[in-house]
Amino acid sequence: MLDDADRRILRQYQAAPDLPAADLAERAGVTPSTLTRRLDRMRGAGVLRGLRGRVNWRALGYEVEVSLRLTLDKTQARAFDEFLAAARQVPEVIEIQTFLGVVDARLSVIARDIPHYQQVYRQRILTLPHIADIEALMHVALLKSDEALPL
Repeated sequence: MLDDADRRILRQYQAAPDLPAADLAERAGVTPSTLTRRLDRMRGAGVLRGLRGRVNWRALGYEVEVSLRLTLDKTQARAFDEFLAAARQVPEVIEIQTFLGVVDARLSVIARDIPHYQQVYRQRILTLPHIADIEALMHVALLKSDEALPL
């Protein structure tokens, strides 16, 4: 599906998505019109999902991140859907993942400090429906965070 030119374009695009098209084309070794045509084609095929602003939540005063691994009480047919709908409504939950296995879901929760986290945990997390078990993992250091693919 992707040829060498597409991979060169994607490598450069991942490295600097905010570059002007002419500069990106030069780095990728293609003409600006080729770059535009190929990016449009990759967007249409769903390879590129668009640009997005990444906010550094630490710069906004959020110093605590906790991963919560949750096991749900699935004795009710809609337990999973009801839990996910409620978890989406918690502003401090910045990521939700679901799994097959012992752990059903993982929530990434941010807070300004430990007292704020305790408040969020007690008032918003523990009130989520259908929770059978929670394991909290306090983030200490982020060693790698890279969405770029090895193209």
